[in-house]
Amino acid sequence: MNTTTIAMAILSILLGLMVLLFIFRIVLTWYPQIDLNRLPYKLVSLPTEPLLTPLRKLVPPIGGVDITPIIWVGIFSLIREILLGQQGLLTMMTYTP
Repeated sequence: MNTTTIAMAILSILLGLMVLLFIFRIVLTWYPQIDLNRLPYKLVSLPTEPLLTPLRKLVPPIGGVDITPIIWVGIFSLIREILLGQQGLLTMMTYTP
């Protein structure tokens, strides 16, 4: 395995994990009585809140619904596809005819 393949595997895991955490965060918004400062919910809110806070200042809730986690799922999915998809930048770098 070369360095690019290892980097692709690590990046794929990290981006996939972030998408999963934001999906969990979307589900947690359905239950407003949940305290995000208690375990196990803190494991979801700790890595996602630093990304959500600045975006919430730019994107107000629509109809009382916070859509910022949905935006982040889209951003991370797009990054993953651009870098690691079938015709992604890193995938094309590892291609050898």
